[in-house]
Amino acid sequence: MNVLEVFVGSPRGLNLRNVLWHGFAAPHEVPAKYCSAMVLLTAGLGQLLKRYLRHAERALPRRPPLALTRVGDLSVFPGVTHEVLSVLEELTKKSTFILRIMLPYWELALIKFKSHRFADCAMLLLMQLETGLRTVFATINKCPRRLLTAESTALYTTFDEILAKHLNDGKVNQLPLFLGEPAMEFLWDFLNHQEGPRVRDRLSHGEVSLPGFPKEITDQLLAFSVVLLLRFVDEDVASVFKEKAAVKSLVRLAEGYSARFHPLARLKKQVLSCERSLRVWPLLPLPEEAARETAGLEGNSETNACNSLILRLTSDLYHHLPENHCVFTGLDNLPIDNVKLLSPTLYLILLLIALELVNIHMVHGKNAHEYQQYLKFLKSLLQYTENLAAHTSPEKNKWVETVRLTHTALQKMRAFGEKEQMLMHLAKKPAGEAAP
Repeated sequence: MNVLEVFVGSPRGLNLRNVLWHGFAAPHEVPAKYCSAMVLLTAGLGQLLKRYLRHAERALPRRPPLALTRVGDLSVFPGVTHEVLSVLEELTKKSTFILRIMLPYWELALIKFKSHRFADCAMLLLMQLETGLRTVFATINKCPRRLLTAESTALYTTFDEILAKHLNDGKVNQLPLFLGEPAMEFLWDFLNHQEGPRVRDRLSHGEVSLPGFPKEITDQLLAFSVVLLLRFVDEDVASVFKEKAAVKSLVRLAEGYSARFHPLARLKKQVLSCERSLRVWPLLPLPEEAARETAGLEGNSETNACNSLILRLTSDLYHHLPENHCVFTGLDNLPIDNVKLLSPTLYLILLLIALELVNIHMVHGKNAHEYQQYLKFLKSLLQYTENLAAHTSPEKNKWVETVRLTHTALQKMRAFGEKEQMLMHLAKKPAGEAAP
């Protein structure tokens, strides 16, 4: 344990893992004998574990490596070509983003990519992107002491701090303003968002198979590096590179990047996916029993009341559609007349959620009481959909109760809408206007 603590376990020791992984060590600054010691130590720990398991008559099954899924969601850039690699090789020599002492790492990353060692390439790129961004972060936030050193008495400046909105002292981090939202969104998607691949975490904790590491992820990191390095060359040099068709395409794609794994982005995607699913409901044939039961509900007074509420609420919501409502593609022209029972209500809820999403950044906040009431309303919608799933399951098939649930949910929507405390209402109020 003492040996482990010296090598990897304490900031007051060598702390090799953190010093290397966060890009503090330049080539040849860590002696080869340390690497040899770590290899022997790792092998020795394996032997100790094997001996212990045999003595304890226990088994320790290997955990299968994690597969990096949703790679397709991140494929914003096309696969890296020889032309792009050639441009990147030139940029590494001319861009001030790269510390000269760290240049061999970039050269090695390109060698690893050409050798189809995609995980090795990705690890080297991540370390050097962190090193370069730490330099920019320290410069633009005027905190040079946080620049290069890994001190045993202070927290290292790592990606976590570099990508944060605020510095430790509460001041606004200037890096997002300098890099721009698309670049920051790309880094957050790749590295931090919980629903994303979290490439850095997965690699640093040994969770993924290195031979099976997806080339597509390394392609994205290389392409992003090209665009980033271009920001740190002379204007005349940058203009020459940008004349190349491949580079021009990368810059255009990078500038148009929007979050894929931010919770709001995931929710928007789910809303549109639900809408597409609902649109095919009228085309689905009903079993004979269900058709008879549905026909029996059509003249029901509560069903008629639901239809009236749906029409009224839909009309109210449509007044809040923004002029440019591409987010709602498919959510307009709701098929209320030709879809019975549930789909109009679910369409209505989707439309409400979509409108709230559009206005979420236009409202500065709510007071504590308003927030609690808003949360209570959203939870009631969630409860309704959960009850809906239970009541309409083949096992229960409680359609009469479903109509009652739907009527109650619609009444709650109308009552809360009349209070004008949804985001779509507050966004239209003048700043500082008191809540009714």
